[in-house]
Amino acid sequence: MKSTRRRALIRSSATVASAAILAFAAGRGARADDSASLLKAMTDYTAAQKSITATFDSDIEVITPELQKIQFASSGQLSMTRPDKLRFKRTGGYSDVDLVYDGKTVSLYGNNAKAYVQADAPGTIDQLVDVLQARTGAAMPGTDLLLSNSFEVLTSDVIEGHHVGQGVVDGVECEHLAFRGHDTDWQIWIQTGAQPIPRKYVITSKTLAGAPQYTLRIKDWKTDAAANADTFTFKPPEGATKVSLDSNAMIEFDEVPAGTIDGAKK
Repeated sequence: MKSTRRRALIRSSATVASAAILAFAAGRGARADDSASLLKAMTDYTAAQKSITATFDSDIEVITPELQKIQFASSGQLSMTRPDKLRFKRTGGYSDVDLVYDGKTVSLYGNNAKAYVQADAPGTIDQLVDVLQARTGAAMPGTDLLLSNSFEVLTSDVIEGHHVGQGVVDGVECEHLAFRGHDTDWQIWIQTGAQPIPRKYVITSKTLAGAPQYTLRIKDWKTDAAANADTFTFKPPEGATKVSLDSNAMIEFDEVPAGTIDGAKK
């Protein structure tokens, strides 16, 4: 999530959301208005869900100095209860991390490093994302799909958008939308029907050679599962060491190996 694109995740009003839909319609006609309306329906639906659990697969591409494109893959699980409870696990070839937020404290544990960091962060999930990005510089692509003002954040740097048509993701029929921005283009596949949830999300960095992409596939989406009482309670594993944010152990929390040039960020 580029800082220039997110503008520090400035909170917008409903008026801005309406203006964005009108801008789509003016720029691309009925088809563009369709894309904005479909996106707005998705973000309204996800924001209205008190609890969400899901699993995901993600791929992030990087371009080497020799212009070779390398892709790193990981999988994970997500549990959240609005407005202030979140648990996020991600396992890949170079990281095995667990983030726990209870509305007061955020804890991040790296299993490979056997280390964890904690910070006071009273507030909401939206505010937590702001804090983590500001303090760590992490791009955290995909978190914009979970925010309460997701539509405003997603469209904050959109030049134009259009409804490509329909597609199938993991056997699920979806509406395929594509949006063009200044530094990044992005596509999203939204499940058709009464539950317009995101199924696939692709971000393309246009300003980097080779146009690397970040791809997120969301599965097992549930909105009616009550989280276990211990889900949002962090208990350091035996032998784990508490470290600071500037510790070398923080390398463990990235999606790619140390020293790798990052690919698509949004």
